[in-house]
Amino acid sequence: MTDGSLVPARLLVFRVGTLACAAEVDQVREILPRLPTTRIPGAPPVVAGLVNVRGTLVTVVEGWRALGLPAPPTPPTPAPPATAPSSSLEVAAGSTIILELGGDAAGAAGAAGAAGAAAGGAEKEDGLHRLIGFTVDEVLDMLAAGENTLEDRHELPGVDPTLVRAVGRRNGDVFIVLDVAALLGPILTS
Repeated sequence: MTDGSLVPARLLVFRVGTLACAAEVDQVREILPRLPTTRIPGAPPVVAGLVNVRGTLVTVVEGWRALGLPAPPTPPTPAPPATAPSSSLEVAAGSTIILELGGDAAGAAGAAGAAGAAAGGAEKEDGLHRLIGFTVDEVLDMLAAGENTLEDRHELPGVDPTLVRAVGRRNGDVFIVLDVAALLGPILTS
C-alpha cells in the first residue's frame, strides 16, 4: 500500500485493547511473545523500554499508549508456587510486534542517526531502516486486502485520523490500517 492509495496489500491484524488494527506485513519483521523490558530513564511514558532481540537492542512502545487508548485492566497476579524462584521481572500477556520503519518513514523519524540510537531504536547499516517494538494484546490474523476490503478513513473508531491509512473489514468486524510511520516516527525522535 502506498501513501494515500488503497492498492492490494497483505495485512497483519491485531488487537490493542478493544481496537482491531492492522499493519502491512512488509513492515513486520517478526512477532514475539511479550518480553520484559528495561526502562529507559527519561523516556516518554509511551516507551515501555528496551528489549534484546538476538543481540539487537530494540525500543518497545506500549501500543495502548501510542494509540491514546485507556489503560488495560491489570489482571490479578497469581501467587507463585513455593518452589518457584522469585523474580522481579513480570511479563504481561500479549505479543510484541517488531516493525521495520524504512525509507521515508525513517527519514521522517529523524535523519540524525544519533538521536535514534539514543532512543534505543535499532538501525541498519544504511541508516534508513529502523526496528521498533509495538505491544499488542493479541495477533488475530494475516489477510490479503484489496480495494474491495479497504475503505477511505471515514467514521473512525476513536483514533486520531492522522494515524490511520484506511478502514477495513474482517469477518464483519471493522479494523483500522495504521500509518506506522506517522504513529511511531515521532516517538523515535523524542
